[in-house]
Amino acid sequence: QVQLVESGGGLVQAGGSLRLSCRASGSIFSIQTMRWYRQAPGKGRELVADITPGGATSYTDSVKGRFTISRDNAKYTVYLQMNSLIPEDTAVYYCNADVRRTPISPYSTYWGQGTQVTVSP
Repeated sequence: QVQLVESGGGLVQAGGSLRLSCRASGSIFSIQTMRWYRQAPGKGRELVADITPGGATSYTDSVKGRFTISRDNAKYTVYLQMNSLIPEDTAVYYCNADVRRTPISPYSTYWGQGTQVTVSP
């Protein structure tokens, strides 16, 4: 099986920073795109940022210039550096990855359990 475990969430004041990490483990041959989603109370899950194995990135408009996604392919880990946080960033943050478990298996998408980020005014 494959597990994704996030860490780094917490409570921070507006204007502060947090760095989220998500490490994949288990039976892994390769990982394609890795992503960060978030879900605020009473809202749907939103794609925040994604990154390809080669390092190409994309962001939702509301976090451009404030958040940076990166990855360490050797460690099967994706990061989300969040700066200039605002209360509207409060949400549970989930990582997601497209994983191939063997050289001949298709890619399947796996999710982490989520980590809470709370930004106080």
